Amino acid sequence: MSLLVTGCAGFIGSHTTQALLKKGYNVIGVDNLNDYYNPDWKKQNLAKFKDETNFTFHCLDITDQASLEKLFKQASEEKNPISKIIHFAARAGMRISIKQPLLYSKVNIEGTLNLLELARQFEVPHFIFASSSSVYGNQKKVPFSETDPVNQPVSPYSATKKAGEMLCHTYAHLYGINTSCLRFFTVYGPAGRPDMAPYLFTEAILKNKPIKKFGDGSTRRDYTYIDDIVNGVVSAVEHLFPFEIFNLGNNHPVSLNEFIAEIENATGKKAVIQQEPMQAGDVKQTYAGIDKAKKMLGFEPKTSLKEGLKRFVKWYKAERL
Repeated sequence: MSLLVTGCAGFIGSHTTQALLKKGYNVIGVDNLNDYYNPDWKKQNLAKFKDETNFTFHCLDITDQASLEKLFKQASEEKNPISKIIHFAARAGMRISIKQPLLYSKVNIEGTLNLLELARQFEVPHFIFASSSSVYGNQKKVPFSETDPVNQPVSPYSATKKAGEMLCHTYAHLYGINTSCLRFFTVYGPAGRPDMAPYLFTEAILKNKPIKKFGDGSTRRDYTYIDDIVNGVVSAVEHLFPFEIFNLGNNHPVSLNEFIAEIENATGKKAVIQQEPMQAGDVKQTYAGIDKAKKMLGFEPKTSLKEGLKRFVKWYKAERL
């Protein structure tokens, strides 16, 4: 059974690829190794798979439909057709999407449509789409439920993720592609994205630099450790549904002030605070309701923020400091 994993060199994609290989799957990885952050770090993620006989890597862009089609044809001709698509590849980051909306639309919407169309063309029966908690926007009802309306995105990024979900639903409905859309809630951990708060704050504190604190510190995030997310993704890979949306989060949001205190504890150092106003595109809170994921995927986050940050800081000191 061959699985196509897009964005396989990224944070969540590389951790998921590693887990799938350990379970014996044959993984075809795709990534364009763009410079959203240091491509060398993505290559380091790929280096973990260099001795894996069940892994092949293709450096290509999901907006290049012709190259993707060639890849699908090659897999079919080698009698190893792609049976599942796990689609992580995307332009990430809400704030940056405000400055580059056209790029985000091209990659996140057109790229997703390319993959869905190839799933139709090559009769791939199973599609997993990496969505985002950002689709919930600034809604006040908590915890967030998969049945909540998500029609008021506050950034182009979140709008593209909502569009991706709608395209997934359309293809599931029209062509019978079993599809799961996974809404991730603020994922962190070793090899995490360097533009996110866990990485930025850890780096600043350990290097005695100020951290930028946006707003009064009351904003809340449902920080979710990478191992818990990967367990949820793998479960989605191993369960077929005609079409479902799942929240994958820790179900335990903390305020920005609490988060800073936890990083101070994990690093053993006090943060120097640089106060900044709230940023356009930021949301006031995220809070994953996970009853559905628990029931249908057996999803059960096990890693507390304290333990997760302890592991992350240990990794950062070993790999980045």
